[in-house]
Amino acid sequence: MTRKRDAALHPSGAGAAFLRVAAGPGPSTKTPSFPEFILIISVMLLVPVQLVSAHPQCLDFEPPFKPLWHLEFCTQYEQFGCCDQKTDNQIAERYWDIMDHLEAAGYELCEDMLKEVMCQECSPYAAHLFDAEDPYTPVREIPGLCSGFCSEFHGKCRHVVKYLTENQLLQDTCERDMYTFCSMIDLSDQDYCYPNVLKSTDLSSNLGRVVEDPKGCLQLCLTEVANHLRNPVLMLHSSDDTHRMFIAEQMGFVWVYLPDGSRLEQPFLDMTGEVLNTPWLGDERGFLGMAFHPKYQDNGRFFIYYSIQIYSEPEKVRVSEMKVSAHDMNMADPYSERVILEIEEPAANHNGGQVLFGLDGYLYIFTGDGGKAGDPFGKYGNAQNKSALLGKVLRIDVDGSDSSGRQYRIPPDNPFIGDPDARPEVFAYGVRNMWRCSVDRGDPVSRYGRGRIFCGDVGQNRYEEIDIIVKGGNYGWRAKEGFECYDLKLCHNSSLNDILPIFAYSHHVGKSVTGGYVYRGCESPNLNGLYIFGDFMSGRIMALEEDKTTGNWKERSVCMGETKTCSFPGLINHHHKFIISFAEDEAGELYFLATTYPSAGSPFGTVFKFMDPSRRAPPGKCKQKPLPVKVKGKKVPFVPKELTVLDTKEKPTRPPPRKFKLTTKPPVTSSEIKPTTAVGATMMSTALTLKWKSADKKVRKKKKLRPQKKKKVLKKQVADGLMKNNTLGQKSKEGEERKGRKRKKITAIKPVRDKVTLNCNHTDTADLQCNTLEAPNNLKDNTVTTKKKIHRRKVSLKRIKHEKNSVKSKKPANENHTFMNKTETNLKKRSSTTRNQTQVTSNPGGTTEAL
Repeated sequence: MTRKRDAALHPSGAGAAFLRVAAGPGPSTKTPSFPEFILIISVMLLVPVQLVSAHPQCLDFEPPFKPLWHLEFCTQYEQFGCCDQKTDNQIAERYWDIMDHLEAAGYELCEDMLKEVMCQECSPYAAHLFDAEDPYTPVREIPGLCSGFCSEFHGKCRHVVKYLTENQLLQDTCERDMYTFCSMIDLSDQDYCYPNVLKSTDLSSNLGRVVEDPKGCLQLCLTEVANHLRNPVLMLHSSDDTHRMFIAEQMGFVWVYLPDGSRLEQPFLDMTGEVLNTPWLGDERGFLGMAFHPKYQDNGRFFIYYSIQIYSEPEKVRVSEMKVSAHDMNMADPYSERVILEIEEPAANHNGGQVLFGLDGYLYIFTGDGGKAGDPFGKYGNAQNKSALLGKVLRIDVDGSDSSGRQYRIPPDNPFIGDPDARPEVFAYGVRNMWRCSVDRGDPVSRYGRGRIFCGDVGQNRYEEIDIIVKGGNYGWRAKEGFECYDLKLCHNSSLNDILPIFAYSHHVGKSVTGGYVYRGCESPNLNGLYIFGDFMSGRIMALEEDKTTGNWKERSVCMGETKTCSFPGLINHHHKFIISFAEDEAGELYFLATTYPSAGSPFGTVFKFMDPSRRAPPGKCKQKPLPVKVKGKKVPFVPKELTVLDTKEKPTRPPPRKFKLTTKPPVTSSEIKPTTAVGATMMSTALTLKWKSADKKVRKKKKLRPQKKKKVLKKQVADGLMKNNTLGQKSKEGEERKGRKRKKITAIKPVRDKVTLNCNHTDTADLQCNTLEAPNNLKDNTVTTKKKIHRRKVSLKRIKHEKNSVKSKKPANENHTFMNKTETNLKKRSSTTRNQTQVTSNPGGTTEAL
C-alpha cells in the first residue's frame, strides 16, 4: 500500500496540495448534466466493488500470532495480535513512565486515550498503522489515527505528544494547529487508520484464519530453500537432531544441506555409476527412494531404492543397506552397500520407489505393478496376485536375517504370513504405482493420527487417489481405479473386499498424483492436520481436511496467495509446474520439490517451503537448537533465484523503538525531603526505587498535581559501591585529632553486581520506612550474613530518622548556625564525591579511597 507520506514532513508543499485536492471540489466545480449523471451511474454499476484486502502484519514484518500467555496491559490483543508478554510489559513500562512525568508536571493524564494509542503496536495491523510496510517511507512513532479520533486526542492529550515522538516537526505542529497535525498522522487508506481498523468487518471477520479467495481456495505463500538441482526426487532428514536435510537427485547424487541453507560441496552419496537412468523426458527410472534407520544416530544405517540393469539382464529395482562413513558424518561409506532385496521389472515404467520406516520400526517398501498399461501381467495382474512382489506394500525387519538366506526377517504379525499363496513380505496389495508416501507424526498435543501412512497412488487414465495404508488391505487395482470400476469382471467379484480411497480426483484436475504429508509443524498453526499433496502434471496443490466425527475427508484447494497476501520479506507466490515430491524437516515443517523440465539431468529443480501469511506461531515457540555438524569440506552458500513478491532492493525500514527514552525530568517540588546529614545524604543518594504499578486505570487516575514522592535514583555502580557497606565516623589508625575534629576515613567493600534495592517512602512527617527487596548473594566475605547486613542497615536508618527528627526540634541560634554549616559541608562533600567518581582507586584489600 503506497501512501503519500511526504505530506507528513512537508505539509506546506506538494503534500498539502494533494490534501487540498483530496478534500473535495472547490466552489467552481461544474455540476454534471443529466445525461452525464446517467452515464456516471451506469459506469459505477458496471464496475464491481472491490472489497478491502486484509493483510495483517506486525512491526517485525511477520504475520500476527496468538500469545502463549495472556497480556496484562494491552489485553484487547491477547487473543490475536503482535505482542507477546515481553513486548506487552515494555509498553506498560513506557506508559507508566509517561504517567509519572505527566503527574509530576501537573498535566492531564489522558490514561485511556494514551493507552489506546500505545497499544497499537500490538494490533494485528501494526505495520499498516505505523506505515512500516511501505519501504519508501519512514516508520512512524505515532500510529495512523483517523481524523475524528485524532481531533479528540489533540483536544485532550496534545501535551503527551512530546513523550511519544522525538519528531520536532510533529511536536511543533501539534502545539500550533490541530488540522495540520491530524493530516500528518492520518492514513490515506481510511480502512486501516485507528479506530476504523477495528470496525471493518472485512478486516476483522476472518482475522487469524487462512486467507481464502472468493472460490474458497486457501492462499499460501512460499520461500525458496534450495535450487539448481537435477530433478530432485526426495528430501528427508536423519532424525539425529542436526536438522540437516538430504536431497537426492534422480541421477544418483545425495546432497547435504545445513540448517543455515548452505550445501556441502561434496555429495553425501554418489550412486551415479550404479543407477539406471536416461535423459529422456519423464523417464521414471533412477534413484527413487531413501530412508534413515530409526536409530541412525547410533548405528549410521540407511536404505536406498533405485533402478539397476546389469549388462543385458532384465531391469530390476534394488533395495540396499548402506552406512555412514566412520570418518565423516556428512559422507556415506561407498563400500558399505549390502543388497537387501531385488525385484525384476517387466517394463520401464511404474517402478514405485518409496521406502520408509513405520513407528513399529519395520521398513515399508512400495512397489509398482510392473508397468505398461492396465497391469496386463497374469490372470488378475500383479497387483491382485499376492504371490508377486509387484503392486504391493511390503514390510520387512532389517535388523536381522533368517535361515533361508534372506537379508531380512519377516515381522511375525504380517497379515499373510500363514497363506501359502502369498508372499510373507506382503503387508497390503492392489496398488498401481504409489508415488510418495508419508507417516503422520500425529497432533502435537493429542497425538491424534500418529503412525498413519498416507500414499498417493497414480491412476491409469481416469482417476488419481489418496489412500491410508492398513494391514492386509486390498486397494482395488486393477479391478477399480479410484471409486470407479476399471476391470468390470474383477470389480463385480464379491470377494474383492477392497478399501476405498479417502479421496480421488479426475484427470480434469490432474493426471499424476504426488503424495504429500499431514502438516504437524510449529510455524503455521492454521495448517495443523491438513494433508497437503499435489499433482505432477498439472502443478496443482491440494489439501484434505478430516472430519474427526465421521472420518471423512474434505478437499480444500490450495492456491498461491495474491501479491498483497504474500507481501512479506522473502516470500514468493509462484512455483515450478512439475511437482516431483513433498518433504518434511525435523521440526515438521512442510516442503515440496518441483522443476520446470522433468529430465534426470535438467538443473532446474527447486525446493519450496510452505508458509501461512495469515498467522504464525508466537515468537520463540518454534526455536530449534540443532546439534553441531562437523564439516570437513567446503560449503556452497545458498543464493536465491526466484523473484520475491517484495523487490529484494525494497527493504522495509526499521520499526519504531521499543524503549523510548524520556528526556523531560520531573520538577523537584518543595515537599521533597532533602537529607540533612552526610549519612542521610549518602543513604538517600543510594536508595533505589522499585515501584510496582497497577494496570488498573482507576487506581492510577489522578487529575491534580500532588507532592512529588518519587525518590532520586543514582546510577547502579554508585548505588552498588556505596550501599553495600557505607560506614561513617570510623577513627583513623593513628587516632590523631586535628583542630578538634575527628578524621574520617571512608571504607567500602568492592562493588558487586547484585544490587540491594530499597523501597523508601517519604511521609509527611519525614519518617523513613525502608524494606529490603533484594539482598546481595555473592559478596566475597562469606562471614557476614544477610541478616547482619539488614540489621546494620536498620541501625543506620534509625540514625537517619533520629537526625531528621532533630532538625525539627528548636535549637539555640549558635547551635542552629553550626548545624547548618555542617549540613552544607556534608552536602558539598556528597556533591564532590559524585562528581569525582572516576577518581576512585581500589586497593587489594577491597577498600576505596577518594583521591
